[in-house]
Amino acid sequence: MKILHHDFGRHAFPVQLSRALAARGHSVLHLYAGSNNTPMGNLNTEPGDPPGFECRAIDTGREYRKYAYIQRWRQERAYAARLAQTIRAWQPDVVLECTGPTDGHRAALTASKQAGARYVYWLQDVNGVAAYNLLKKKVPVLGAAVGRYYINMERAVVRGSDNVVLISEDFAPIINGWGIPPEKCEVIPNWAPVEHLPVRGRVNEWGRAHGLADGFSFMYTGSLGLKHNPGLFVELARQLAGDPRVRIVVLSEGLGADWLRQAVGSENLNNLTVMGYASFEELPDVLASADVLVSVLQPDAGVFSVPSKVNTYLCAGRPLLLAVPAENLAARLVTGAGAGLAVAPSDVNGFVEAAKQLLASEELRSTCGRNARAYAESHFNIEHITDTFERILRGDK
Repeated sequence: MKILHHDFGRHAFPVQLSRALAARGHSVLHLYAGSNNTPMGNLNTEPGDPPGFECRAIDTGREYRKYAYIQRWRQERAYAARLAQTIRAWQPDVVLECTGPTDGHRAALTASKQAGARYVYWLQDVNGVAAYNLLKKKVPVLGAAVGRYYINMERAVVRGSDNVVLISEDFAPIINGWGIPPEKCEVIPNWAPVEHLPVRGRVNEWGRAHGLADGFSFMYTGSLGLKHNPGLFVELARQLAGDPRVRIVVLSEGLGADWLRQAVGSENLNNLTVMGYASFEELPDVLASADVLVSVLQPDAGVFSVPSKVNTYLCAGRPLLLAVPAENLAARLVTGAGAGLAVAPSDVNGFVEAAKQLLASEELRSTCGRNARAYAESHFNIEHITDTFERILRGDK
């Protein structure tokens, strides 16, 4: 097959899937956003890559303005037009649409039909519902209307898809409520490329270079946007300021990272460090430099946003500390696997107490770390995952 795979977010696990499909003899064009400032997977051409594999950036010429809403809307429209143009020019047999703006999904669906290609929608977030919940609070009347507009657009994309891949059973009720028959959908939980994320020693070159070889580190890596609460890191830094061993390390860029830097300066939080994203090649050593890996989500995220960083954390063999809604798949996964502790995102005291519990017990940390890696090794088999995607892409479901 000629498979065009689009992942605006530049994640590590979709590009791993593209390589695995190409290794089976398919021609795979993996598209991603060149101007989206987020952590990214291995998008460089490697000597061992299959001959049918190609990675290509779609670039609008400007950095993605995620929080400047009018500019963002214009950029997303321009991006959608370039994505559609690429689909029509490449003439794939099937389009696998992963993360991206809803305008882009609609354009990709239309272009796929024009090219005579099947369209498989890999639903990572229910963006319309998330937009509605966020915007109705920020701009009560207009925001709610815009949110409903995107819910309707997303519903139309889902209805127009040949198949829909859900990352969680939690998405099924809303998708079925949109009139999508269950036989058109399949659940494939997200994963991380465990083979490329080995467990490394606590003391390593990256950690030494950043002053993390000694002491105790709580670490967060990834974006910090409107669905995250960076204030939790500030409160943790305040509460643990009296322990000279402890560092809170945040690897992020953009709105949340800027806010944290201001808080560090205004409160003189010397135990809170904010730095930029690490490369995918550095990631094993970065995660190994942590004693506890942290993920946070706002209460409004509910079940509709599952942080993919949690899967990456599991590979590192470190305990996890989550402040996410109890109904979210990430919370259920981590607690069910015995890989860490999870509290409600609004429970600031509970978050700090859970952090102190992990800080105090080496035995708890070791047990959670072993369980985390064991879960990753038993659930993130790329060959089994590719079998399922290949069947769906062929239309054999």
